[in-house]
Amino acid sequence: MKTLNSQAVARLTATGLLLLAGSAQAHTGHDTSSLMSGLFHPLGLDHMLAMLAVGLWSVRVLPAQRAWQGPALFMLALIAGAAMGMLGFQFAMLEQLIALSVVLFGVMLMMSFHHVPVTLGLGVVAVAALAHGMAHGAEAPASGFLGYALGFLVTTAALHCSGVAAGLGLRKFLAQRAGAVVITLGSVLGLTGLYLFCNA
Repeated sequence: MKTLNSQAVARLTATGLLLLAGSAQAHTGHDTSSLMSGLFHPLGLDHMLAMLAVGLWSVRVLPAQRAWQGPALFMLALIAGAAMGMLGFQFAMLEQLIALSVVLFGVMLMMSFHHVPVTLGLGVVAVAALAHGMAHGAEAPASGFLGYALGFLVTTAALHCSGVAAGLGLRKFLAQRAGAVVITLGSVLGLTGLYLFCNA
């Protein structure tokens, strides 16, 4: 039964991500003038996958008492990136970099069973969060930024918590097959990121 459940979880998730990727655009035109628009902005496929992956990776790699560090680092770097974006600072090829971060998070999940330095993973988290934050900041409204920022931070935190919950659920209910599920999810995440990269 456990084998069937783990395979079902992996297949359903992979199918869902691939279907979403079929119509995904990294950043389409949208309103950025309110709390509500901030709440919905991180639900774009690239942002959503990155934030879920950070939560899941943190549970897989970091000690239990430090699992919060990955999401917390992402949130802090996201705020810093948003401020930079508002001031007009951006990484070159920002859209491609955001898509590439999804690929890297997929690789990190697949490598989460090997002894890869945690500091390297946290470095990727920080740089990715800066890029995602710059995208938020660059699209910020001329007025009312506080509400917009609060919205995307709340949704970001919720997505991180969902990733953490997924990691804890795998550990508890699919312990023997968690590795196969995480590797499958990492593979699909990487492929989805490549699709987004090619279409950025």
